Amino acid sequence: MHPNPIFRSVDHEKSLAFAADRGFGMLSVNGENGPLVAHLPFVFNEDRSCVAFHMLRSNPVLRAPGPALLAVNGPDGYISPDWYGAPGLVPTWNYVAVHLRGNLRLLEAEALEPHLRALSGEFERRLWPKPIWDPDKVSLEAREKMMRMLVPVELEISHVDATWKLGQNKPEAARKGVAEALKTSALGAETAALAALMEDI
Repeated sequence: MHPNPIFRSVDHEKSLAFAADRGFGMLSVNGENGPLVAHLPFVFNEDRSCVAFHMLRSNPVLRAPGPALLAVNGPDGYISPDWYGAPGLVPTWNYVAVHLRGNLRLLEAEALEPHLRALSGEFERRLWPKPIWDPDKVSLEAREKMMRMLVPVELEISHVDATWKLGQNKPEAARKGVAEALKTSALGAETAALAALMEDI
C-alpha cells in the first residue's frame, strides 16, 4: 500500500464495494518454501465480512490455511506529466488496490455447491439482458465429478487496507486534465475506467 495518507483516505465500505465489483483477486499465503499466490474469482457474504472462493484440490495454497491476503487490483495506468498542464512534474502511475487480510480456512464439502451457484449467479447477473445460466443445465453426474476436484474456501476478513492513487496530491485542474487525457488516450478501456475514478474522487 502507498505510504502517503492522501491516497488511503477512502473508507472501508467503498473499498469493499470496489472489491466486490471486481470479483477477482490474488490470494497470497505463506507456503513452506515462500509465498504462494492463487488467482481467483470470489464473492462476499451478505455483510462483507467473509470472502468465498474455490480451488482445485491440488492447489498448494490449500496446504497453507491460516493468515492470508487477498489483493484486488483495479484499473491502472501511466500518467504523462504533459497532461497536468503544469511545469516541473514527473511521470507517475495511478491505480486502485484493495487488500483484504484475514484467516483462510477450508470449508466442508457441503458448502461447495451453494458457493458455486452464488458465484456463477453473481457474474451471470452482470450479463443482463442475457438469461442467467443455470448450473442444472449440467448433468448431476458431471457436476458431482467436477465438484470432487474442488475445495470450498473462505477468508474471514480482519483488516481492510486500500490505496486509491488518483492524483489527489495534485491541484484539481491538473487532476481533471489527466482524466480528460486518459479518456481520449489510445490505451483503451482500462484507462477510461481510471479516468472515471479520478473524476469521482
